[in-house]
Amino acid sequence: MKKPALLLFFVFILSCGNDNGPGYQEPFILDSDDEPKTIEPLKDEEMLDLVQEETFKYFWDFAHTNSGAAKERYHPNEPTLNQNVVTTGGTGFGLMSILVAIERNYISRTEAVIRLNKIVSFLENADRFHGAWSHWIDGNSGKVIPFSTKDDGGDLVETAFLTQGLMCVKEYFKNGSDTEKVLAQKADELWKGVEWNWYTQNQDALYWHWSPNFGFEKNLKLTGYNEVLIAYILAAASPDYSIEKIVYEKGWARSGDIKSSVSQYGFPLVLNHAGGSNLGGPLFFSHYSFLGLNPKNLTDQYGNYWDLVVNHTEINRQYCIVNPKNYADYGEDCWGLTASYSRNTDGTRGYSAHSPSNDKGVVSPTAAISSIAFTPAESLKVMHYLYQNKDKLLGTAGFYDAFSPHYNFWVTETYLAIDQGPQIIMIENYRTGLLWNLFMQNEDVKNGLDKLGFNY
Repeated sequence: MKKPALLLFFVFILSCGNDNGPGYQEPFILDSDDEPKTIEPLKDEEMLDLVQEETFKYFWDFAHTNSGAAKERYHPNEPTLNQNVVTTGGTGFGLMSILVAIERNYISRTEAVIRLNKIVSFLENADRFHGAWSHWIDGNSGKVIPFSTKDDGGDLVETAFLTQGLMCVKEYFKNGSDTEKVLAQKADELWKGVEWNWYTQNQDALYWHWSPNFGFEKNLKLTGYNEVLIAYILAAASPDYSIEKIVYEKGWARSGDIKSSVSQYGFPLVLNHAGGSNLGGPLFFSHYSFLGLNPKNLTDQYGNYWDLVVNHTEINRQYCIVNPKNYADYGEDCWGLTASYSRNTDGTRGYSAHSPSNDKGVVSPTAAISSIAFTPAESLKVMHYLYQNKDKLLGTAGFYDAFSPHYNFWVTETYLAIDQGPQIIMIENYRTGLLWNLFMQNEDVKNGLDKLGFNY
């Protein structure tokens, strides 16, 4: 990876809650000698550059050596921890991030093609289950690593996240050099091998898992609203293993019960969120499916998806501003609840799907950063807050996964692929629309959206 431009790093801590907007204040603290130090904020464009370039290191510098795929997690202070566990969905996000890196000149096109060929070759030889990959894969052997009890086979949702990336690779390189055209063809063939209709169990819904040892025993139906919309879109788009529209209507949309009439803080929820919260679920619900799928002007009989993702973000943000649990620093420049590493009650590191109905005082940088396409000014404000605390929050691969000002500024100095990838991708969609344009121009995607009755 090419070395980034020199950044001026200053050590400081700034409490949030200001109303002056991103990039306009001149914060300071007292150093050990009680002398004030002025801090130079970044301009907004510099901030976007910083986050994309630093976060990309996760998928380039810290990818799995043998496979090139994305590791499930990376702990800079524990570099050997689960070092061979690669993630299917996170690898899909990594594919898309590499395309951004080409456009941003972090790597050369030639370097990208070499790495992408390595990843594609690994995926071609990895375990598959009726075309779907498992949630976790051994980066050396390509064999499934069980994610949990009875989850030792195909994971349709993780496969959908990976497929989204493969389709963008196909579109990006399909008119390139002979080598690039071969890469595009391989990516196309991989996604077209997923037997989406197998995962219906001959019922009117998609199901998350199938195991060669336990079959469909987990029996987890894919219903909305959450992160699984993309699986239905791709299942309808498949040329050889497509689902019928009724599967979408009865599965994802629950025969119309997905529609919501609830509003919070003046923002209509649009669709009922999985888990039943009228304050909306974790923000990744509105990130993972929309890395390639463009929600702008996207509607179907159940709702307007742009209103959905914007309002979901605004409700999450307003909840943090209202701050009913009185957590320190929550406010206009410190908000964002989503699934990430978390702080357990005893102070140890855990994992939790943070949301207004599961608020532990832990903020996840990916929540606001990956929402930038929906709430640009509001998300930039959070980025500037994070940067003002970069001595604690900015590590070797971007901002750390989670922190809590309330608990003595607790920080988990760790990273997760599924949290780092959306930051790079959504910033690029905000700036240029790159991934949205690639995915939405795919003819199979258009066919799938048409089949399900979408306007776009």
